[in-house]
Amino acid sequence: MWRHIASNFLTFLVVIVFLLGGVILWGQNEYSARGPLDEAICLQVPRGATMRSISRRLEDQGAVRNGTIFRLGAEYADKTADLKAGSWLIPEGASMREVTDAITRGGASTCGTEVVYRIGINDLEVEVRELDPATNRFVDRAEFDPTAEGVELPAIFEEVRQKADTRYRIALAEGVTSWQVVNALRSVDVLDGEVAETPPEGSLAPDSYEVVAGASRDDLIARMRAAQDAILAAAWEARDEDIPLEDPYEALILASIIEKETGVASERGQVASVFTNRLRRGMRLQTDPTVIYGITQGEGVLGRGIRQSELRAATPYNTYVIEGLPPTPIANPGRASIEAAVQPLETDYVFFVARSLDPRDGHLFAETLEEHNENVAAYRRLEAEQANQ
Repeated sequence: MWRHIASNFLTFLVVIVFLLGGVILWGQNEYSARGPLDEAICLQVPRGATMRSISRRLEDQGAVRNGTIFRLGAEYADKTADLKAGSWLIPEGASMREVTDAITRGGASTCGTEVVYRIGINDLEVEVRELDPATNRFVDRAEFDPTAEGVELPAIFEEVRQKADTRYRIALAEGVTSWQVVNALRSVDVLDGEVAETPPEGSLAPDSYEVVAGASRDDLIARMRAAQDAILAAAWEARDEDIPLEDPYEALILASIIEKETGVASERGQVASVFTNRLRRGMRLQTDPTVIYGITQGEGVLGRGIRQSELRAATPYNTYVIEGLPPTPIANPGRASIEAAVQPLETDYVFFVARSLDPRDGHLFAETLEEHNENVAAYRRLEAEQANQ
C-alpha cells in the first residue's frame, strides 16, 4: 500500500515538475515573442514609478499581452531596479524583452515632445521640441519668452500641453542668482505651489531638471540644493591642499565670482588663478561683478555702468575696498567654476581685462601692472573706435 502511495506521489511530482517546466518555457517564449503593438508608442515613465505600475500601463496600452509575465521576466533578468524615468519609444511588434531593455537602458529619452523652460541671466525662454525617432534628434517647434509683454503663446505650445507624452524640463544657466531662479519658477505654469523662501545665494546647481506637470516648486528647489551640495562636497574633497580658502563655502563664493567674470569655459582656470594669486598676496580682488551684486542684491541686472561713487563706497561686496572675499556668493556657479576655484591653474597672473568688446573673446592676462596697463589701453582704444562708428 505504501509503495503504491509513494509511486503515485512520485508520479504526481513528476507531472508537477513537467507542468511547471512547461509553464516556465511558455513564459520564456512569451517574453521573447513578437509583441502585439501594431504601431510604435511613446511610453512615459514618471519619476518614482515601479515595474509593477509600468507593467499595468503597458498592458493597458496594448504593448504587452500579459503584465505579470512582463514583470516576472524583468525580475528574472534582474532589471526591475533599473527602471529609468523618461519617455521611451516602444517599436511596433516589440517583444517584452525588448520593452524591458528600452525602459531600463537609460540615456536620453527616445521619443515624445519636450517643453524646456530655460532660466537665463536676463529672461525666461520656453522651447518646444520634438524628438524625431528616425534621426534621434530634437526638432525645435517654437521658442518664446512667456514673460514678455504682449507675447502670444504659439499654438503648438497649447497643443503639446494636451499630449500625454509631453515631457517638461527646467534648465538653469550658470551664473543665475537665486532670486532670478525663484522669480522665473513662478512663471513656469506646469509647476505647483509657492516657494517658501528664496534659497541662499549659490546653493542651487545650474543644470537641467526633468519635472512632471504639477510638480512642487519647493521640491524642485530642494533637488537643486541637494545637487549643489553634492557637487561642492566632491570638489572640496578633491581640492588642491594649498589653496587660500578656509572651507567649502569660501570655495562657493570664489566660484560664483569666477562664473560671473567669464563665459568662456576654457579660461575659467586662468581666471581662478588670478583670484587665487591675489588672495595669496593679500591683494584686493577688485572685481566688478561683486560691486554690481552689492547694488542689485541679485534681483535682476544693473542695466548701466558702475558709477565712481559705487566703486568707492565701503560696502560688504565692494572688492575694490574690502579685503578678501565678499560675505556670500554672488550667483549660482556651475560645476566647472566650482572645480576651477579649488583646482586653479598654476600661473603668475594677477591681472586680466577683456580682450575685445565681445565677451565671447575672453580676456588678456598679465603678470605685471605695466603689462596690464598696456592691455587696458588697448581695450580703451577699442571702446573709442566703437563709439566713433
